[in-house]
Amino acid sequence: MAKIFEVKNRPHFDPLIVHLPSPQHLTTVVKQIHPSAEKLGNLFWPGPLTLILPRKDIVPDLVTSGLPTVAVRVPDHPLTLQLLNSLDFPLACPSANPFGYVSPTTAQHVQDQLGQKIRYILDGGPCRIGIESTILGFEDGNPVIYRPGGITVEQIEPILGKVLVKTSSSNPIAPGMLKHHYAPDKTVIIGNISELLKQYGAEEAGILSFKDHFEQVSDSHQIQLSPSGDLNQAAQNLFAGLRKLDGMNIRYIFAELVPDRGLGLAINNRLVRASSK
Repeated sequence: MAKIFEVKNRPHFDPLIVHLPSPQHLTTVVKQIHPSAEKLGNLFWPGPLTLILPRKDIVPDLVTSGLPTVAVRVPDHPLTLQLLNSLDFPLACPSANPFGYVSPTTAQHVQDQLGQKIRYILDGGPCRIGIESTILGFEDGNPVIYRPGGITVEQIEPILGKVLVKTSSSNPIAPGMLKHHYAPDKTVIIGNISELLKQYGAEEAGILSFKDHFEQVSDSHQIQLSPSGDLNQAAQNLFAGLRKLDGMNIRYIFAELVPDRGLGLAINNRLVRASSK
């Protein structure tokens, strides 16, 4: 586990997520299961939902950054589940990228950045959803989303009622809560792309738009996350788009927020963090 932090250059105050092969394994690492957490696990596991629950002593402090809770999930990928079912212990793992950089969505992304530091890569194909799991915990018994992700607020609220979304902290209890995260090396500026092009010019700019094309920028320097305006497709293409633009000979990445509904909440969360200084 120490190697995870070393390879990623990850600060030890940022906790990891523990991955389990099935909901039935939850009691191996968790002291007690909130009734609402049990409902969500039954509905959305395997899937992109992480729950924060009181941990058992068997979970090392290094995994939880010394917190009394542990983040757990059951992933929905056949290769990952095959791996988890072959082990007699849970697997603590983050996204396979240098800390703070754009998350990987293909094995090639991992190879490009960490290939010299890790012994092997399991290639299960491109990520189907494209963004990380939703992280949900409880404060005074009330549900709180700490990181919007693959399971949307609109899917959760019919089950639990109103959910508070609290996504930023300098002392995180879950991954992905730091103000600056998911960021390429190029400067990301969010706003009205047409106005940004007027202000900064098009010569040094790359475009990450939701669905629009901009005539003043060459086709090779702009990416439409979803020409049809599909938020699911936009989420799938987000990180790959940021990585592609980051590899170009440009100075700025101009991006725009997407509709703040469904997976749009998670997309906007990543874009805002990528643009934060």
